[in-house]
Amino acid sequence: MTSLFDLTGRTALITGSARGIGFALAEGLATAGATVLVNGTRADTVAEAVARLHDKGLKAHGRAFDVTDEQAVAAAFEAWDSEGVTIDIVVNNAGIQFRKPLVELELSDWQRVIDTNLTSAFIVAKQAARRMIARGTGGKIVNIGSLTSEGARATVGAYTAAKGGIKMLTRAMSAEWGAANIQANAIGPGYILTDMNQALIENASFDAWVKSSNPSQRWGKPEELVGTAVYLASAASSYVNGQIIYVDGGWLAVL
Repeated sequence: MTSLFDLTGRTALITGSARGIGFALAEGLATAGATVLVNGTRADTVAEAVARLHDKGLKAHGRAFDVTDEQAVAAAFEAWDSEGVTIDIVVNNAGIQFRKPLVELELSDWQRVIDTNLTSAFIVAKQAARRMIARGTGGKIVNIGSLTSEGARATVGAYTAAKGGIKMLTRAMSAEWGAANIQANAIGPGYILTDMNQALIENASFDAWVKSSNPSQRWGKPEELVGTAVYLASAASSYVNGQIIYVDGGWLAVL
């Protein structure tokens, strides 16, 4: 049974993995046996994340580039090609949040959120899938969605649009790449204790709402997404394609 979830010999790129959920996923995939490629926009934070993984005896390398920049992404993949790195797993985790009512939201801020949370997943997965198809060995794409892939909340319109798009982009990937033995799925985290949510965590009324509206009566932890990520990255999910799995403590079940 454990061989189904064993990622030994696999290489996984996790975008936005220098901290937060991305780092937890990188650590989890590495613990399952994968060599992980850490990504972020800053070389120093990427190097620090790689060092933390090395300190735990895990296999990791890093590369800093902007996942919203198609040329930068292409250059990164070409560099890995020249180094003989074969990417079997991609986790599109990079994301940002920007809270503002839609009537006050500038187009530039809307575009920044869409580019980072949605368009980057297309850019990165396209580069990876081209190589997976050419090799003929298949692969795994895991996109990070959100509760807002399923429902909206006020003041996060751009994020909601992007994460709703992630759900449908995942289905499009499965429709086009399934015949090449590429499984594309998504994870929809609930309210997770991360730096990005720090302002909400410290807001007493919002914190109380999260806990009271969730059957689990608490926030989730980044490491609680790891099991689902390993499952979707492994042979255990070889006939699972185009799905989004919500890891939310039961929040959507009681809406």
